Amino acid sequence: MTGAGELLAALPPDERALLDDAPAGEKYAVRPMLAVLSDRREFDDDWIFERKLDGVRTLGVREPDRTRLLSRTGREVDSSYPEIVDALGRQRCRDFTVDGEIVAFAHGRTDFARLQQRMQLTDPELARASGVAVTYYVFDLLRLDGRDLTRLPLRTRKSLLRQALDFSQPLRFTPHRNRGGARELDEACARGWEGLIAKRAAGRYLARRSSDWLKLKCAQGQEFVIGGFTEPAGSRIGFGALLLGYHADGVLRYAGKVGTGFDQQTLRRLRALLDARGCDRSPFEGPVRERGAHWVRPELVAQIGFTEWTRDGMLRHPRFLGLRDDKRPEDVVRERPARG
Repeated sequence: MTGAGELLAALPPDERALLDDAPAGEKYAVRPMLAVLSDRREFDDDWIFERKLDGVRTLGVREPDRTRLLSRTGREVDSSYPEIVDALGRQRCRDFTVDGEIVAFAHGRTDFARLQQRMQLTDPELARASGVAVTYYVFDLLRLDGRDLTRLPLRTRKSLLRQALDFSQPLRFTPHRNRGGARELDEACARGWEGLIAKRAAGRYLARRSSDWLKLKCAQGQEFVIGGFTEPAGSRIGFGALLLGYHADGVLRYAGKVGTGFDQQTLRRLRALLDARGCDRSPFEGPVRERGAHWVRPELVAQIGFTEWTRDGMLRHPRFLGLRDDKRPEDVVRERPARG
């Protein structure tokens, strides 16, 4: 593994000129770059393609005196994934920031529901003893040896990343392909993947959502805000269904209810979280005609899979996949594919 300073010194002069100072510490903070949902299926050689992972987006920050893991909202999650903190802390390079996705596997596939068991734990010892192994797939390098790399082309950043870090469990380098499109997406879906992420190979790292990164999904799914619930019926415990919405034009719009995807433990845990957020008025804009609805403050975000949107803007065949604590409710909007 080559030293960080040597790696940067070996860059072509035109790329070295793009480097900025990025000293370790709180003054250097960057928000994750986010992808745009797209139905595009034809690409030229200007793009590379990575596997879309079903996990939680996380920045790994190694500084001379500490190592941190940050969610996409900037919250420290070190205690939930102590083995990843340890792996970053063992790196010979002592000054870097990486971007990646933490995942858990079940039957050879990434499983967000299984990862939920780790996301809920904030005691490092309990996290280590949970029996849920996690892997940190790292796909970008934003800072190295006191220098900001975000203006460099993506291909260069990935090359530096591969050389700068030692990738052994639980750290994995995220490989990419130089070709992708409809056939490659079909192959990914047949393997049980979530889809592909298409990235502009010469693109910079932009701390915002950008069409330089495109999400090519195998199935519909996104986050929704929980604004209420219905009472359980028959032998059901906890609640009947969650009432879901998304933000548009400054209001929370109702998108339907989800009543599948819950086990007994999740029903009980969610009911406690919902009761703690109870309120008297509906947080949704307009009427919600659900019998026996209970309203809650719109503070919880759920990951939902579904088959399609109906013509009247409701979810068809939704299923609950898990809660997300790495996304702000106010950032949840309806995802619409970018065309072209």
